[in-house]
Amino acid sequence: MKINRNSGWALFLIACGALILLGKMGFGLGHLMSYLFPIAMIGLGYIGIRNGSKFFGWAILIIGLLALLGKFSGLFAILIAAGLIGYGVTLLKRSPGTY
Repeated sequence: MKINRNSGWALFLIACGALILLGKMGFGLGHLMSYLFPIAMIGLGYIGIRNGSKFFGWAILIIGLLALLGKFSGLFAILIAAGLIGYGVTLLKRSPGTY
C-alpha cells in the first residue's frame, strides 16, 4: 500500500465505519459513538473551509462545535463545581482581615 496524503483520510473513514458496525453489532462503544458525529462535522467543516466553501464550511464547523460542547456539558459542570469548592476553601483559609 502506497501512503499518500489521502491515506490518513481513508484510514479515518475506515475506522469510523468499523466503529459504526461494532456499535450496531452490540459491542459496548455507545458512549464513543455519540462523539463521532460532532467530530466528523467539525472535520467536514474544516475541509469545506480549506476547499473554498467558506459559508457552508463555517456553518457545519460551528454546528459540530456546539454539538460537541453539549456533549461535554457534564464535564464543564464538574469543573465549575470543583473550582467553586476550591475558591471557597481558599476563602476560608484566609485570615478575616485580608479580604
